[in-house]
Amino acid sequence: MYDMYRENILDHAQNPRYPGVLSPADVDHEEHNPLCGDRLHLTLRLDENNRIKEIAWDGEGCAISQATASMLAEEIIGRTVDEVRQLKRDDVLELIGFPLTINRMKCALLSLKTLMIGLYGLDEWEKHDEEDE
Repeated sequence: MYDMYRENILDHAQNPRYPGVLSPADVDHEEHNPLCGDRLHLTLRLDENNRIKEIAWDGEGCAISQATASMLAEEIIGRTVDEVRQLKRDDVLELIGFPLTINRMKCALLSLKTLMIGLYGLDEWEKHDEEDE
């Protein structure tokens, strides 16, 4: 059952969507997970209506962290920052499509963390990070 999702993870990890860094960018933020070494640098350009018109990211780490960044980029392109603010941890975990161990959870959520802090600040991320506690 999970094979299809695992193939999707591998596809996104090996063929990332929206790779690179935008310069200049309206949003430019980098986060990392010091426990496992995952790193993500996210850049966005917004249009006059605060809609994400361009996105690029660069990073290194495990297949889950890199694939999730790619999948999240596909998910948010064209959305407004207000729409993006509604994204939850479960939305990202649903993109992955199979249960993760506790150790892999931070890998999977690094892209959401980078996005939320980059757009709204640390306080907004802390709200998301406490959802399942």
